[in-house]
Amino acid sequence: MTKWQWIFRQFGKKLWVRVSLFGVGAVVTAVLAPFFRDYIPDDISRRVGAESVDKILQIIASTMLAVTTFSLSTMVVAYVAVSNSATPRATKLLLEDRTAQNALATFIGSFIFALVGIIALTMNVYGVGGRLILFAVTVLVIAVIVVVLIQWINYLSVVGRVAETVGKVEVVVRGALTERLTHPYLDATPLLDDIPAERCHLIYHDEIGYVQYIDMVALSSVAEAHDVDIYVQALPGKFNDTSGPVAFLLTPPAPDLARAVAAAFVIGADRSFEQDPRFGLIVLSEIASRAMSPAVNDPGTAIDVIGTGVRLLAPWVQREERTPDIRFERIHVPPLQTRDLFDDFFTPIARDGAGAIEVAIRLQKALLALSRMGNPQARAEANRHRALALKRAMHVLVIDEDRVRLETLAHST
Repeated sequence: MTKWQWIFRQFGKKLWVRVSLFGVGAVVTAVLAPFFRDYIPDDISRRVGAESVDKILQIIASTMLAVTTFSLSTMVVAYVAVSNSATPRATKLLLEDRTAQNALATFIGSFIFALVGIIALTMNVYGVGGRLILFAVTVLVIAVIVVVLIQWINYLSVVGRVAETVGKVEVVVRGALTERLTHPYLDATPLLDDIPAERCHLIYHDEIGYVQYIDMVALSSVAEAHDVDIYVQALPGKFNDTSGPVAFLLTPPAPDLARAVAAAFVIGADRSFEQDPRFGLIVLSEIASRAMSPAVNDPGTAIDVIGTGVRLLAPWVQREERTPDIRFERIHVPPLQTRDLFDDFFTPIARDGAGAIEVAIRLQKALLALSRMGNPQARAEANRHRALALKRAMHVLVIDEDRVRLETLAHST
C-alpha cells in the first residue's frame, strides 16, 4: 500500500465513519422513495398494508434510540474492564472491532432512517406509491436489525473478558508475523551488514512519535528519481525522537531529497499492530504481567498467554532461510530480529512471574519447546531466556523443593 492508501485504511477503521455512512444511506433511502411513487399502483399499496408504515417507523425510532444508548454504555464498561483486567493498549482492537461498529452503525442508521421517514410522512411527500416503497425498505431494515441484534447479543456475551481480548490480540499478531514472514524485508533489498558511520549521510524526521508505517512505493520512486540507494534505519515500532535517523544515504542528500525520504515515514503518537509484530507481543506480555499483579492474582491467565506466545512464535523460529523476493532494489531494509521478539515477550513475564512457581515452570517449558523446534538463532535466544528466567526465579523462590524442581527443568534439553 502507498501512504495514502494506508491512511485511508486507518481512517475507515474509525467508528464514526461507519456510523456516518449508515446514517447517510438511511437519509438517502428515505428521501429518494417519493421520486418512485408514480411507478407503484395504488391498489397494490393498499393490499400490502403500507398505510401502517408510520407506526412501524415510530417503533423503530423509539426502540433504536434506547438500544443505541444501552449499547454505548455497555461498550464503555467493556473498555474500562479491558483496561483494568488486560491492558489499555488492547482497547484499540475493541474500538476497531467490526461487529461493534456494524451494530452501532446499524442502530443509529435505523434511528435516522425512521426519523427521516416520519418527518416525510408528516409532510405528505410520499403518496400511496411512495408509502409502499418506504414500507418495503422498512421491512428490509427490520431484517437487518434482527440479524445485527443476534450478532450483537453474542458479542456482548464475551466482550471485556480477558480470554477474548487475548484472542483478538493473537489474531492481529499472527497476521503481522505472517506478513513479515512473507515479506521479511518489506520487499526491499536485505540490509544485513553494518555500514561504517563515516560513509552514512543521515536523514532525520522532525516529528516525535512511533514509526507506524513506511511507504515503500514512495521510497522506491524517490530512489529512482534521484538515482540513489536508500537505507532504512527506523522500522515500524521504533520511537523517533528527532535525534536518531530514520534512514541514511551513501551520498550527501539535497534538501528536497531528504524531505521526500522523511515524508515516506508515517509518525504517530501510538504504535500500530499492522507492520509492527513486536507491539502485539508487548501487549500480550502486558496482559500476562497484569494478571500476575497482586491486585489481580491470576497466574492461569499468564500461563495461557505463554501458550499463545508459543503458538505465535513457532512459525517464526521454524522458518527456513530463503532468497527474499525483491521488489524495491534500491531500498535496503534491516531484518526483524528474533532477539527483539523474545525480549519483548518473555522478559516482562519472567520478571513478574518469577515468584509464581507454576508460571516459572510453564515459562521454562515454553522456551524449551521453542529451542527444540527453532533454528540455531532461535535456539540460542530461547536458551538465553531460559537462563535469565531461572536466575530471576532463584532470587525470589524461597522453597528449596521449588528451586530444585525449576533448576532441573531449566537444565534439561
